[in-house]
Amino acid sequence: MAFSKDKYEAFLINNVSTISTLESSLRSITWFLPGRFKDAELASEALTSLLNVTSMYHDTLLARIVKDNSSYRPLIPTSLHTRYTRAWTDKKPLYKLASRVLQILRFTELVVEMGLRRKVSEKTRWRAVILLEAIKALLRLFLLKVTRRPLLSPPIPEREFDPASLPPLSNTSSPTLAPSSPQHSPPMTPDHLRNNLVPLPPHPLLTPAQANVSAEDYLLPKALTTSSVKPSISLMRTLSGPRDWLAETIYILRPLIYASLVVADRKSSERPNRAITIALFMEFASRSLRRTPSPSAELERSEYAKRDKDMLWYLLRGSIWDLYTRPKLESFVTRTAHTPLLGLFGALLKDWMPLIDDYYYYTAP
Repeated sequence: MAFSKDKYEAFLINNVSTISTLESSLRSITWFLPGRFKDAELASEALTSLLNVTSMYHDTLLARIVKDNSSYRPLIPTSLHTRYTRAWTDKKPLYKLASRVLQILRFTELVVEMGLRRKVSEKTRWRAVILLEAIKALLRLFLLKVTRRPLLSPPIPEREFDPASLPPLSNTSSPTLAPSSPQHSPPMTPDHLRNNLVPLPPHPLLTPAQANVSAEDYLLPKALTTSSVKPSISLMRTLSGPRDWLAETIYILRPLIYASLVVADRKSSERPNRAITIALFMEFASRSLRRTPSPSAELERSEYAKRDKDMLWYLLRGSIWDLYTRPKLESFVTRTAHTPLLGLFGALLKDWMPLIDDYYYYTAP
């Protein structure tokens, strides 16, 4: 088994560019599968979940290769998100385990719901949804306890380099093992030094178009910031008081409470807006209670900006979807049915709209 794993890892590294292109192509295909044939949405989501889980394993392997290869130098500096999450992943094995389990649940929750909808009763399906949300909430609370800092989404490092830029490995050795003997081949001549007869283009700062740009204006965007020199774990400040803890706790428990209220309100038609109203109230309560990050806290500011953008998903939830968004989209599909390009987009949108009605995890918080 270990031998097969090593062979697979070696095959991945030596063909990483092709595999990356294949993953991207398959992801694009999944957008067009719903509505094409029976159970097409299940096939699409199963393929998406498989690709996400496989890509997470590939990212873990590639990150290990990059870390162990001293000759690799990324052209673009690592993002603050990757620096921070990788620091916690390397420092705390429990953080690494909990964050990966949480991410796998997020990758597979929709395909699990689709399978349960076909095999079990509606009541059992919603019990499973609440159970998944409870497990996710517990994992997030554990990560909050470990880091004592606001949670990032996703909680694991992401791939941020071009796989084609990785140095090739020998087919006879595993990338997880140290080479048996040192390499003695002479270093290759870099591409930019193979032909030194062609003069380099003039520097942008010296061209007439840039003559009015001062040196300070040109160099300022390239200067190091405070985040560039901070220790990775210090990129996010610790939660300093009960108010900060309360804001994060409300944000973490919001999906579980929303799902529980959706299930409770399905049994009664007298409170159709309760779930969406309380979820929005918790969103705004968490937003008002959370601290205001300093201008230098780039990572924390970007996370809060992402949370604010995610509130747009409420347009596809509950009574907002039923009474406002869906009628608007149906009108758009009808009006563009015979319009080139827009008609194609409308047809694709029409195939996806029933899925928002039938499945919770298509628009879950």
